[in-house]
Amino acid sequence: MLGNMQEGQLLISGLIEHAETYHAETEIVSRTVEGPIHKYTLKDAANRSRQLANALEKLGLQKGDVVGTLAWNTFRHFELYFGVSGIGCVVNTVNPRLFPEQLTYIINHAQNKYLFIDLSFVELVESLSDELESLKGIIILTDKEHMPETKLSNALCYEELIAEEPEEYDWPTFDEHTASSLCYTSGTTGNPKGVLYSHRSTVLHTWIVSSGNVAKVSSSSVILPVVPMFHVNAWGIPYASAMFGAKLVLPGPLMDGASIFELIDKEKPDLLMGVPTVWLGLLQYLNETNQTLDSVTTALVGGSAAPRAMIQEFEEKHDVFLMHGWGMTEMSPLGTSTSRTDAMDDLPLEERYDMQQKQGKAFFGVDMTIADDDGNELAKDGEAFGRLLVRGPTIVERYFKSNESALDDNGWFDTGDVAKIHPDGSMEIVDRSKDVIKSGGEWISSIDLENAAVGHPSVAEACVIGVLHKKWDERPLLLVVKVEGQDLSKEEMLTFLEDKVAKWWLPDDVIFVTELPHTATGKLLKTNLREEYKEHLVK
Repeated sequence: MLGNMQEGQLLISGLIEHAETYHAETEIVSRTVEGPIHKYTLKDAANRSRQLANALEKLGLQKGDVVGTLAWNTFRHFELYFGVSGIGCVVNTVNPRLFPEQLTYIINHAQNKYLFIDLSFVELVESLSDELESLKGIIILTDKEHMPETKLSNALCYEELIAEEPEEYDWPTFDEHTASSLCYTSGTTGNPKGVLYSHRSTVLHTWIVSSGNVAKVSSSSVILPVVPMFHVNAWGIPYASAMFGAKLVLPGPLMDGASIFELIDKEKPDLLMGVPTVWLGLLQYLNETNQTLDSVTTALVGGSAAPRAMIQEFEEKHDVFLMHGWGMTEMSPLGTSTSRTDAMDDLPLEERYDMQQKQGKAFFGVDMTIADDDGNELAKDGEAFGRLLVRGPTIVERYFKSNESALDDNGWFDTGDVAKIHPDGSMEIVDRSKDVIKSGGEWISSIDLENAAVGHPSVAEACVIGVLHKKWDERPLLLVVKVEGQDLSKEEMLTFLEDKVAKWWLPDDVIFVTELPHTATGKLLKTNLREEYKEHLVK
């Protein structure tokens, strides 16, 4: 027996229609690439999204065509989220921080018909243009006044493109499983892999991450998403703004501490969203200028784990709850969070920090388990750890243009993370499977060591890698970036770690470096470091 309810499709165009009807006056504040702050409403964004839709159809785009973006968090990029997907095309948010050869690969592999780019990336695209095979044109996200001289023969001005188009447009209805957006992994090994999201998966993910147990988004929220909009649909927040009428404060190209604080000071967001490297810069600026985050109640951190010292500093200096959000491109991207609860507030502060360091509980719609290398499920007792497996309606089934499923025989996707699951359901990342160190047959978590090291006040950033050892096969090597102006010796570092990790976990050596390499999404890039230092202990 079936239910007697109406049919309806979960479409991204429905989000912007809803926003216009019920949250028309909600503000979107955007720092522009040109410099000035731009302000308008969700109603304005809806009108301009329809103008864009008309313009795209006039360019000849058809359902299923892929449209690329190389752009920062601005109001024009926001319009692309709705205007492109709304007509049945696919918006491919390309990460400009990738290597040029990766950018070329993605644009060609996705077969982008048009590429929308910010002024910041004109020279970059000029350097790649001869290798871009499928592009019919480049649209520069600016107005006539700021349109640059360019070698790109097929360049158009965004504002001129949409200016004469009507604000009326009937969004088409189609199957909610239709592709809506495409994002590629950071490609630390081999070519980046594309993950093709549907309208259904995107809307479901937006509902999930906006819920009371996650980001708690509502019409009274003011959100500053520092996470770039080219990074996995900015964790669903642009869509959440439309769904719930939350005010957005978009930082544009400036994500240094001073620029972020300027927006916080003027626009009073209560929720910040970004990666640890961004928060390190913000905290450093706040310390240097003796400022506090008066309006902010919560900061969501994703991309990589936040060290305990960062959690403490947000709480004790700024009264801000730092919440982990864990996931990956293949998961739309978020799958767990450490959302604040009354039970957490009743705990002693140090115990609460222990909970905040975990990656938290899975959302509804995300099934999660851990298994050994043979696929046997392990106990969720907070002690056993193994490969972290997930499944659900917002999780990839296969990669873009692949004929092979990305799932195992039981329908699980292997995240590549090694994790524990505690009796209360909280998940705790132990390491990436490729980063965990096996020394004498025993596992050492590089993440735990890194977090412990960053707890030293003279350490700005730390990285732990496994290197060859004649007796133990692998041993941990600690690479440290010191806080500017601070002095720290190897002996002092090891002494600091002695009561924080097991004795046999202590690094065999400490190397001080001026900087550490990162992926395009801000994660530590350990591949090259492992190659560079692999024989450091056996020379």
